[in-house]
Amino acid sequence: MNKISFIKKGTNIPLRFLLTASVILSFSAIISAQIAVKGETVWTMTGEPISNGVVLIKGSKIEAVGTEDQVKIPANYRVISAKVVTPGLIDARTVVGLNGYLGQPHDQMAIDRSASVQPELRAIDAYDARERLVTWLREFGVTTLHTGHQPSALISGQTMIVKTTGNTVEEAMVKPVAMVSVALGQSGMAQGRSPGTRSKAAAMLRAELIKAQESAKKDDPPNDLKGEIMYRVIKGEIPLLVYAEKSLDIMTALRIADEFKIKIILEGAADAHMHLNEIKASGFPVILHPTMARSGGDRENLSMETAGKLKAAGIPFALQSGFEGYVPKTRVILFEAGIAAANGLSRRDALASITIDAARILGIDGRVGSLAVGKDADIALYDGDPLEYVTHCVGTIIDGKIVSEVQR
Repeated sequence: MNKISFIKKGTNIPLRFLLTASVILSFSAIISAQIAVKGETVWTMTGEPISNGVVLIKGSKIEAVGTEDQVKIPANYRVISAKVVTPGLIDARTVVGLNGYLGQPHDQMAIDRSASVQPELRAIDAYDARERLVTWLREFGVTTLHTGHQPSALISGQTMIVKTTGNTVEEAMVKPVAMVSVALGQSGMAQGRSPGTRSKAAAMLRAELIKAQESAKKDDPPNDLKGEIMYRVIKGEIPLLVYAEKSLDIMTALRIADEFKIKIILEGAADAHMHLNEIKASGFPVILHPTMARSGGDRENLSMETAGKLKAAGIPFALQSGFEGYVPKTRVILFEAGIAAANGLSRRDALASITIDAARILGIDGRVGSLAVGKDADIALYDGDPLEYVTHCVGTIIDGKIVSEVQR
């Protein structure tokens, strides 16, 4: 039956009305598009993987999840099949969208070196939704990014959370202000100005927190951009994302968090395996360094086994693609998880570190990170085990829309 077969045969209707009817019906089909995703293995991340599973999508949300026997696919649903289906992947810390694929000054916007303390810098004002790296990551099944200013200054600016879709930051937006980026250790030190030592960096950070603390005691929010964002940190509305690789920097971060009773998330944490008890006691999660990051400098003690040790210790963590000056483009978080799975982390836990566990740490698990009824229809499709290097991503769905069908 075609789009206009309901019209009685022989009826004399002007062509323009037939065309109008066809356009309206076609548009209706687009806006009410419904999809059934079938997978030989479906990792829902809410329990054990489902064999011969089905995920129904209606609009932008997941409508049903289960086995083929449990979930009936309506006749009008488009069916897409893959060997393995997972939730859309989440990169828990990156600078993509601020820093671009060219690696040239005009597309490197993740750091402003004019000052060491700039918490007022907003990631949303520098994010380019059309950046080619965003498309590149989307084609590997990465659907959500926690991105923002890089850890190359004591307080470099804000981070945000976006989907890897849309033509503007507004269309991509999930959370406009997620955290404030702080860097302790060598990365946070400046040449020719303060801080030049670890103790100076800690003192400068404390000074900003004390100012905000005084405003909070008076219940008087500051009337300037820098003070306003630090006030929200003191009030517990926004956590500090503290880049601390070395043992002493990790302990400084925990000490300051305890002094000011603020929320922090440890970033990098190459020496985390030396302080498993202290980190666990703090209750703060870790966004671990990229598994395949190069060792050296503050990262001299990093290990591919740290993810497995964090998991064994019961410390919440996620993996990241991160920022490194020698990498001109970006890492793909999927490969970092694959290496972690080969070095002490189970396959399920490796996948969790870039899906549901990442979503929990970022505070967005009510929307993404697992395949469950009512959540955003963000799905990645693969032609094999996604943690194997030879496997390809063959499709990506974001908010119920097929945004990639290339084999990557």
